[in-house]
Amino acid sequence: MAQIIEIIDARGDGGGAVEGLRQRSLADWPEHIEHDVRRIVEDVRRRGDEALVEYERQFDCPNLTREQLVVGHEEVEAAYAQVSSPQLGALRRAKENVYDFCCRTQPRSWLDDFGGMWLGQRVTPVGAAGIYVPAKGAPLPSTAYMCAMPARVAGVARIALCSPPRKDGSLDALTLVAATECGVDEIYRLGGAQAIAALAFGTETVEPVDKIVGPGNPWVTVAKKYVYGIVGIDSLAGPSEVLIIADETADPALVAADLLAQAEHSGDNMVVLVTDHETIAQHVSAELEEQVATAARPEMIRQSLSEFGAIILVRDLGQAARLANEIAPEHLQLIVAEPVTLLGEIDNAGAIFLGSLTPVSLGDYAAGPSHVLPTHGTARFASGLSVDDFVKKSSLVYATPRGLSRLANDVIELAEAEGLSAHAQAVQRRTREKGDQGWDAAGPH
Repeated sequence: MAQIIEIIDARGDGGGAVEGLRQRSLADWPEHIEHDVRRIVEDVRRRGDEALVEYERQFDCPNLTREQLVVGHEEVEAAYAQVSSPQLGALRRAKENVYDFCCRTQPRSWLDDFGGMWLGQRVTPVGAAGIYVPAKGAPLPSTAYMCAMPARVAGVARIALCSPPRKDGSLDALTLVAATECGVDEIYRLGGAQAIAALAFGTETVEPVDKIVGPGNPWVTVAKKYVYGIVGIDSLAGPSEVLIIADETADPALVAADLLAQAEHSGDNMVVLVTDHETIAQHVSAELEEQVATAARPEMIRQSLSEFGAIILVRDLGQAARLANEIAPEHLQLIVAEPVTLLGEIDNAGAIFLGSLTPVSLGDYAAGPSHVLPTHGTARFASGLSVDDFVKKSSLVYATPRGLSRLANDVIELAEAEGLSAHAQAVQRRTREKGDQGWDAAGPH
């Protein structure tokens, strides 16, 4: 019987292995998705609620009415009755961990004197944010607080959440509770490209937002791409990914469990082990076979492992780190004897999990950083969702007479070199007048 996951010997040259993984992990959306999304988004933009109801009936809930688009208080109260006390307690503790982490990373406004030029930065929240919470494969209430808490800490005044309903029109109870616990202001029974269109352009029922965040299927992702520029977006998220670097100290059973945890999402998840020990590679492969047999979603796991997974043998941990940097995974686990030492060689990863006691599952639910992370190699230039995604940063510049005098000649020289004489004149007139515009020479106060 064929192995459940391919073992690639890259101890000679790993370039081909990495290129293959990139090709398998990057999704080329079929042309019909781009066409369908464009049609849906423009239709919602043109016809509003009427189009929303039609698409929801077609894709999610056959009997949905316009009145059901908004989730009411009574439904939220009923959701609390469906959630157990242990679930509610776990949700609240996880939400607080995310809140505490976000507070530590919150950007601040500042203003300081640079030789008579007072320079700074003013940080202000976006006016309104929209959160998309997927629910087709499985309900994801964790995504609600992973997106909402950074927005709340940023000071966003209005937060709207969309999630696709079940065929009977209901929404996941824990997702409704999570949204309420995080102070979400509006909850809409909406999914797919039509939800993104509604958040971007608004309808008779849905108020538009300034930024849309959250993961989703290809239709959601392409819709976010289509409306970017009308609104801001966090990223174009793809299927979940994990790359594990393991040495001879790793427990093969734990490594296999961590690979399976990411492989069970959707069947197209990139799951990669990089190790410098052939024995670890063989034992992990055997463990995968054994653990899949008792898994709850074996078909999806097998598809991820066989089509988008690999065990890569490398010469040493230095080569492992270089491979990880080239792949730039969403999640990177360092299950090695000295993870902090190896961390110094890592440049590209959405989130890094250090040591054998730190599975990705901790980050998925309760550690603190948001689990909305860059995929498809975009960790080379992008970061995970944070408070930064919900604020704008405006530069502040105030010139005192001393500051104007210090920079004037340089600005005039450079402006004239570019042939922009009006720019030069704007400074020259002020050097002649030396007006202070009502602020004293010491700077703003």
